[in-house]
Amino acid sequence: MKKIYIGADHGGFELKEAIKAYLEELEYDIEDFGTDSLESVDYPEYGKKVGEAVVANQDSLGIVVCGSGIGISIAANKVTGVRCALCNSIELATLSREHNDANVIAMGGRTAFMDDPLDIVQAFLDTEFLGKDRYIKRKEMLDCGC
Repeated sequence: MKKIYIGADHGGFELKEAIKAYLEELEYDIEDFGTDSLESVDYPEYGKKVGEAVVANQDSLGIVVCGSGIGISIAANKVTGVRCALCNSIELATLSREHNDANVIAMGGRTAFMDDPLDIVQAFLDTEFLGKDRYIKRKEMLDCGC
């Protein structure tokens, strides 16, 4: 089972805690980078920490959450080697893994979801990269910044 790194700002704290509890119940190996309360913090710190951990452990995945999911996804994507996808549906989570080999999922704690957020996370964790030539080429282009 892959290691999962998770992090959130105050806007994503409650959703992060729900995701964490769900994954712990399923006995996933999780490392939580915080935050640990609703007190205001800066999301770039948490996106960066999760991104760096995922890149350092290539067989791992990350989950980041802020109010909208946008800011923390931008922060995570600043880390070379991170392919973070903002997902509010099972379909997007699945496609992000199949086509882009996304290694981090971003979600918004204060946004609407098309599907249950825990089902979205599970789809992200269960889906594998398809590895077709065209997807490999595009993944390499993303990883080199082309």
